[in-house]
Amino acid sequence: MTVLITGGTGRLGRPTVAALRSRSLQLRILSRRPGEDHAVADLATGEGLADALAGVDTVVHLATSRSRDIEQTRRLLDAMRAAAVEGRPAHLIFISIVGVDRIPFAYYRDKFASERLIEASGVPFTILRVAQFHGFVTELLDAQRRLPVTVVLPVSAQTIHMPEVAERLAELVAAGPSGRVADLGGPEQLILTEYARQWQSARGVRRPIWTLHLPGRTMAAFRAGHHMPGLPGAGRVTYARYLEAGR
Repeated sequence: MTVLITGGTGRLGRPTVAALRSRSLQLRILSRRPGEDHAVADLATGEGLADALAGVDTVVHLATSRSRDIEQTRRLLDAMRAAAVEGRPAHLIFISIVGVDRIPFAYYRDKFASERLIEASGVPFTILRVAQFHGFVTELLDAQRRLPVTVVLPVSAQTIHMPEVAERLAELVAAGPSGRVADLGGPEQLILTEYARQWQSARGVRRPIWTLHLPGRTMAAFRAGHHMPGLPGAGRVTYARYLEAGR
């Protein structure tokens, strides 16, 4: 089986490539730059996509621009239909986010629009919605490391370890087209104040933790927990274990 990974050099892409390599699959990593196993192409323009997709059985679509995902998804779908073997396009696996249909955040709306485009495309597909990564919360807290206080929002999260998401993506490659599969989240739901406490302990930081209350429909949706898939989660690595490992 030949698998093309978009976004394969990104944060989720790297562990996903490793998980797929461990299964002895033939890999192509879509990139604008030459490199090992790279298929040089550009999702923004479509240049090189036809060659990158030639003979591909599965496309794992991880690339994101955070501003025009819908355009890149449409361009990829068009190229996959054009490259269809005996009239059947390759299987498309799309990584999305828990709550994209319920949280009125611009990036989420774009992801949801991409989901609907895929569902109506005629391309065999699998859509996996994932909760936030452990590293996302850590980056937000690391950015405040030199501040006299740590500021969090009054919401909870169900973060997950990125390599566990990569393993799930590898399973979905083997499973074949599955439609919208169960959402994926971590093993616990913690209020952000608790994330901050664990982060401070791991970083040797001691300072007040302040909660910032913001108005609006988006914050109300996060407070309602629409970004969490619910317990029990599929992940096994807790946020504390992630911090202990130094990742």
